[in-house]
Amino acid sequence: MPAVPPLNNNSRADGRSRAGRRNGPGRNQRLFAALDLGTNNCRLLIAHQTRHGFRVIDGFSRIVRLGEGVSEAGTLSDKAIDRTVEALKICAKKMGRRRVSKSRCVATQAARSAKNSPYFVERVKEEAGIDLEIITSQEEAELTLTGCFPLLDRSQDHALMFDVGGGSAEFVWARILPDGGAQVDGWTSLPCGVVTLTEQHGGSDFSPDEYEKLILDVVDMLRSFDEQHGISHHIAEEKVQMVGTAGTVTTIAGVDMCLPRYNRSVVDGAWLSFDAVARISGELSVQNYDQRAAHPCIGHNRADLVVAGCAVLEAVCRLWPAGQLRVADRGVREGILSVMVGQPQASFTAVTPLAAG
Repeated sequence: MPAVPPLNNNSRADGRSRAGRRNGPGRNQRLFAALDLGTNNCRLLIAHQTRHGFRVIDGFSRIVRLGEGVSEAGTLSDKAIDRTVEALKICAKKMGRRRVSKSRCVATQAARSAKNSPYFVERVKEEAGIDLEIITSQEEAELTLTGCFPLLDRSQDHALMFDVGGGSAEFVWARILPDGGAQVDGWTSLPCGVVTLTEQHGGSDFSPDEYEKLILDVVDMLRSFDEQHGISHHIAEEKVQMVGTAGTVTTIAGVDMCLPRYNRSVVDGAWLSFDAVARISGELSVQNYDQRAAHPCIGHNRADLVVAGCAVLEAVCRLWPAGQLRVADRGVREGILSVMVGQPQASFTAVTPLAAG
């Protein structure tokens, strides 16, 4: 399998390089845009190229709940499509005002699984003028790992990266090479996203027994992946770095820091201990919706989904007790931008993923 070139550690945690901070975009400098439409969120980044990567100059994020009800109905609802198209129109206007010269707009699990995705993609094209590309779970994992490269520690032997999304969760097992590069040895995509699990449960409140059962169910989903690659063995030898990305991990990190409001520049790149995960998850799992919503790093948009996310995170910590993980508020969008500006890209050429489930 082709190895990933050496990691670039010159990128700042907020996606800006040191060179980019000194040199703003020139009048004729090309701008790039990356849009990630997930099961829960619609997120856009606009950036220009720098000597060591890219610098973000504009962005947009909105919770659209595109995948609401997909796990039961098998289709995207009209209301979810309406919400999402309106958000995409805003993204299109931003890209137009900035005169973006190159863009890539991708959709993930909700669009992958919905039967009426072709209708949705066509409507997005007609109403927002955006060419939306539905990518595979493998490419989603590739782009997420690529986006997280700057957070990897080259002194470790292996990296375990996981992305708990709305519809699914992706897990990537990579080997760190002596030259600082990384070679992906395995990946899997599992149907344990926060929207999927919450809808399967039938609500956002869990009894202690229900919450514990959900943790154990996710652990069972992960066992085959663990056994195939001997991850637990490497964890026991303390030779693995863990990186967690997406809303659950960043939310728990924000709660742990007691932030008065969520701050990406503080959370991205921070370390989160497993003791903090267990403590905060335990507290949130017994709170009601209003109590969870009152926290400034959770709010009403995440209060109904955060408990399912906590269960997935606790399952990861129980199966792979590394003690701490690196928090990444980055992923697919940063991966797309990295590829656009010619930075290292993850390669999964010779990897056969485990079947989901």
